Amino acid sequence: MEKDYLQDALQEFNKDKPNWYGWKTHKDNGDKIPNDQRMTYANIKIIKEGATMPSEADVNAKIQEIKDADTARANAKTSGKAKLKAGEALTDAEIAALFGG
Repeated sequence: MEKDYLQDALQEFNKDKPNWYGWKTHKDNGDKIPNDQRMTYANIKIIKEGATMPSEADVNAKIQEIKDADTARANAKTSGKAKLKAGEALTDAEIAALFGG
């Protein structure tokens, strides 16, 4: 299953208001939004009072930040495995990627 970066990013905003967003089910003209098209930035709706809508640019930047962190973790895991096989010392990032923490 592919990671849902949009929802991961949205959870980083309005941290004082968990579950602050939902998804529109209908367009402004009343047409139903198909389920496979619903979970997009354009269809976010605020469902908790006091929550603020982050800009699309901020959400996209957060998505990229999360993807970069995932890539760094994957690279550290690969590098750490290679070092273990070769008997080399591991960095802290490699240890965390391999063993958590």
